[in-house]
Amino acid sequence: MLSQQDLKQQAADAALALIEPMLTAQAVIGVGTGSTADLFIDGLAKYRGKFRGAVASSERSAKRLAGHGIAVLDLNEVETMPVYVDGADEINSQLHMIKGGGGALTREKIVASVAKQFVCIADESKLVDSLGRFPLPIEVLPIAREAVSRVARALGGQPVLREGFITDNGNQILDIHGLTITDAPELEKKLNNVPGVVTNGLFALSPADTALLATQQGVRRLG
Repeated sequence: MLSQQDLKQQAADAALALIEPMLTAQAVIGVGTGSTADLFIDGLAKYRGKFRGAVASSERSAKRLAGHGIAVLDLNEVETMPVYVDGADEINSQLHMIKGGGGALTREKIVASVAKQFVCIADESKLVDSLGRFPLPIEVLPIAREAVSRVARALGGQPVLREGFITDNGNQILDIHGLTITDAPELEKKLNNVPGVVTNGLFALSPADTALLATQQGVRRLG
């Protein structure tokens, strides 16, 4: 029986096989954050020199890419990318996701918005019928923490400050527990309209284009 680490590796390898035809001298690859994304970065190293470089969604991923000798570019220098590859904390059959367990949700959302295709890589445990079992992260300006918490409670959630954590943007994270998410795009829109919210961890207005889900029987592709 494959371990969870084996499954993550399987998903990362499937993503590398999928994007290999996209690697050209001018191609820039968008790369996410997290344990599965780390494995993708490690595999991407063997193609070093076949593409221009990468844009990272976090300082953590940027350091890992640079450590492999892959050029890390500023997103402001990049007009388009063929693909963005990242994991998810939860994903449903509509390819709506909850992301941000690692705290990089804002940069992940920004980098993904520039890519032509979003490929989600995960193990099968992340596939759910409805989103919300995993606490929904919201990046907030520190001054707005309690105001946003009151909104979250009114929506039926229990906000918990992620203690001792500051995002790469200098903000705080509220993890919202206990939500039953029936309309992910609508909730994403509603939360993003709350003053003081930088962004929330729902990726539903712009979901993944493809999901590569590693299972004991091989990689299952959605989308």
